[in-house]
Amino acid sequence: MSTPLLEVKNLVKYFPIRTGVLRRVTGQVRAVDDVSFTINKGETLGLVGESGCGKTTVSRTLLRLIPATSGQVLFDGAPVLSANRAQQKAFRRKMQIIFQDPYASLDPRRTVAESIAEGLVIHGVGSRDEQQVKLQAIMEKVGLSPSLLERFPHEFSGGQRQRIGIARALIMEPELLVLDEPVSALDVSIQAQVLNLLIQLQRDLGLTYLFVAHNLAVVEYVSTRIGIMYLGKMVELAPRADVFARPFHPYTKALKAAVPVPRPTAHRDRIVLEGDVPSPSNPPSGCRFHPRCWMATDICKTHEPALEEKAPGRWAACHFWDKV
Repeated sequence: MSTPLLEVKNLVKYFPIRTGVLRRVTGQVRAVDDVSFTINKGETLGLVGESGCGKTTVSRTLLRLIPATSGQVLFDGAPVLSANRAQQKAFRRKMQIIFQDPYASLDPRRTVAESIAEGLVIHGVGSRDEQQVKLQAIMEKVGLSPSLLERFPHEFSGGQRQRIGIARALIMEPELLVLDEPVSALDVSIQAQVLNLLIQLQRDLGLTYLFVAHNLAVVEYVSTRIGIMYLGKMVELAPRADVFARPFHPYTKALKAAVPVPRPTAHRDRIVLEGDVPSPSNPPSGCRFHPRCWMATDICKTHEPALEEKAPGRWAACHFWDKV
């Protein structure tokens, strides 16, 4: 049985809404509302959903880049959210993040060598000569020449910058990488190269990934299991093949129907969702998806379905999961 490397339990993150001259709190944006999942060692969990569903907030909250409102995050059994400064610094070496925008995530005033080596300097890892050896090795590992180390970010393309971001994350030899839409800002041909690089690095280094994306086709390519989020809630969690073979939630079925098919003559059941995504500051009662769901009945409007295991390894939050 696989060992969970990361356990997220009942994670909640609310952002206060402040109004008036005195900036009083008049409401809450429920960005993440009671989300739970685990990631086993060596696997990739894809986290998917529309923009604003809370997937990026989940990734940044579990890394403590933003404080959680409540909940638990366990890394290898040790609590992350309640860790003191020394413990948090130790966690930083084991958990790293790769950001979405390769242009904004690198300091334009620093050379590539300075950006990648920053973690080594902060944690006091090795002498300068040893750090230089590590820098050259990691550049080759991500497919870049070590001769580029003294250049600045503006001298690189978007794909090369993202490789630099990957090198910066890997230099500390982490166990878990959080990939926050790492290819969405890149050209399609470059996306494939970066995805293949990430898959190869996972095999070579035994890495564990949390892959955040809104493109279900990209997530299908890299993931072991897939979690579907809607309006701050996890609505489905299952192995990749099961999600695509037969979704257990209407929202997952709608996302799947939106994935482009490279055959114009192929028959497809089109699903067009009505209306806009509700505001996370005032979510609907009952199931949060019911205002846009073609299967919704009165019980969906009044009773929120719990995320439950409907079949071995398959979790869904839907009253009519067996009819999707």
